[in-house]
Amino acid sequence: MSTNLNRRSAIKGILAGTAAMGIPSGFSALAMPMNNTETQLGKLKGNINHSVSRWCFDSLDLDTLCIEAKKIGITGIDLVGPSSWPTLKKYDLVSTMCNGAEINLVDGFNDIKFHETLIKNYTEMIPLVAKAGYKNLICFSGSRRGKTDEEGWNNCVLGLQKLIPLAEKHNVILVMELLNSKIDHKDYQCDRTSWGVELAKRLNSENFKLLYDIYHMQIDEGDVIRNIRDNHQYIAHFHTAGVPGRNEIDNTQELNYEAIMKAIAKTGFKGFVGQEFIPKNPDKLASLKQAIAICDI
Repeated sequence: MSTNLNRRSAIKGILAGTAAMGIPSGFSALAMPMNNTETQLGKLKGNINHSVSRWCFDSLDLDTLCIEAKKIGITGIDLVGPSSWPTLKKYDLVSTMCNGAEINLVDGFNDIKFHETLIKNYTEMIPLVAKAGYKNLICFSGSRRGKTDEEGWNNCVLGLQKLIPLAEKHNVILVMELLNSKIDHKDYQCDRTSWGVELAKRLNSENFKLLYDIYHMQIDEGDVIRNIRDNHQYIAHFHTAGVPGRNEIDNTQELNYEAIMKAIAKTGFKGFVGQEFIPKNPDKLASLKQAIAICDI
């Protein structure tokens, strides 16, 4: 199965599982701790906040992933919706990038025919994210389908502007992911840092930012460190993976993740770096531990 289908299938399952979910009374979570780095493996340095994407380790049940993540020093799980939040709470982990309001990766805010559904979904989800004590809620531009950049920006602004006041009220950040359109997500519109930054400038709100996926942006534009350094004020979250192949971030691939993490830390970034690679190693947790060690600068 392709990477694209893996992620789409995972999101489809999450959306089905979160339908009609509510949050138990009194359920809350501490938001994004910086210093929860004491682990069974030792003490992490605390310069990078670490998380991991649920879908990349879906062969493990969520309880097992949470237990092992805690041992490594990971403090959050990416891309989980309301049905999974009580499990994270049980292990004192946070939902570092919430999902469940999106339709999918291709039907997004750049097309007005999806606005009614998206606005309904996000209007319902934003208060749930806030009630749980979380911060980031993912969103997507969607596929171009022949639209110019200007049409895409205008349509995204039209839809997102209707949600920004609610996001500001609840202190939730709508985070649009940058995805490559060359290999994994053909025709995706928000496929360059410059495209996402222009949208952020037009929305002009601290409650809209970007998810800078290092893997995706290496494929579509490269110059990763310069783009991070020049646009860090628009970035709320990072994802990792090895290029090419989206596998381990070790020395079998082309990116220097230690240098990238140092560049991120130098900007003063206080959000999370989420591991979103697909392990080839049969010992998936060993690969995850190695990735955290590489990124813990």
